[in-house]
Amino acid sequence: MENFWLFAIGVFTAFFAINNPVGNIPIFMSLTKQADRSRKKFISKKATFTAFIIVSGFIILGKYIFEFFGLTIPAFKITGGLLVFFVGFEMIRAQQSSIDNQTEIDFNEGISISPLAIPILAGPGTIVTAMNYTTTASYLDMAVLVVVFGLVMLLNHLAFISSDYLVRFIGQNKIIVIEKIMGLIIAIIGTNMLIEGINLAFLG
Repeated sequence: MENFWLFAIGVFTAFFAINNPVGNIPIFMSLTKQADRSRKKFISKKATFTAFIIVSGFIILGKYIFEFFGLTIPAFKITGGLLVFFVGFEMIRAQQSSIDNQTEIDFNEGISISPLAIPILAGPGTIVTAMNYTTTASYLDMAVLVVVFGLVMLLNHLAFISSDYLVRFIGQNKIIVIEKIMGLIIAIIGTNMLIEGINLAFLG
């Protein structure tokens, strides 16, 4: 039971850090600045649900994807670790994405699918993190992954629909600090994945 909770907490920490609900608030506000409150709520629901379906699909079918393409666990952990590390590294550097730099966006509800669901919520880093856990996961572990990711998506939804209040309460500067801390955690997770992959490749 102790291992179960340690696994669940570890998964939550990884998903929360890589997905960063608080850090996504400025992007959501920028993309939906022309929408009223009801449309913002609809867009948030659609984006988080779509991302949940996408990542859950990778969690459930991850093993079959490995078998079909002939992927190995060490290679995936090494490549995935590098990708996750660079996601965290970019967050530490606080480079704004091209999405965040757009000042004028033709508003339409299609933004709930792209770019909100893909690649902001269900981006490469999130998918790599999910599949990293599925390489040796039992059915119970996969169920935990789906439930925990669903919880993270719920937190994203709550952050999005409360974005106006949160920015006023927390402050833009503190949001930036939180994003940097999340970036450090993500970089450490990526480094750990890389070390695990190298150990599996050379030490068995």
